[in-house]
Amino acid sequence: MRATVERALRQNWERLFSYGLRLSGSRDHAADLLQSCATKALVAVLPDDDEHLRAWLFTIMRNIWIDEHRRGQAALLAAEEAPEDGDWRHDDRLIATITVRQALERLDPAQREIVELVDLAGFRYGEAARILGVPVGTVMSRLSRARLSLLNAIEGGNLHPLPTRLRQTS
Repeated sequence: MRATVERALRQNWERLFSYGLRLSGSRDHAADLLQSCATKALVAVLPDDDEHLRAWLFTIMRNIWIDEHRRGQAALLAAEEAPEDGDWRHDDRLIATITVRQALERLDPAQREIVELVDLAGFRYGEAARILGVPVGTVMSRLSRARLSLLNAIEGGNLHPLPTRLRQTS
């Protein structure tokens, strides 16, 4: 059993870390979430079906994050690290990535979570439903509303005029 969990952790390590990063907003906290997830998974009772193992790992991570968040121990950081080479290229892909990330930050946590699970982590509707503990139809309707909100946030634009100061005349 332990070998099965270790294999599943190795296969999903990057996706789990990425999910933890999106939940917490911090690379350090994402690493802590991943470590806690691995520790709990290695001592837990495995699901009966290997097909559900990946969703089970994500569920463990999500539950850890929720528990920490509820206790007020989650340190949510909005700042992202600069690229390793320090060289920002102003191409369309980078701008699109930044735009979507900023729009995701403006969504309600429940909407952001469903977009992260289905669109970013690549879970099928059924897997996302098991992770969230809701029916598949609920996942579909939440995702539809979340995508619409995300589109509205993107279309709303990222540029906002700076407030102007009125000149005082003497």
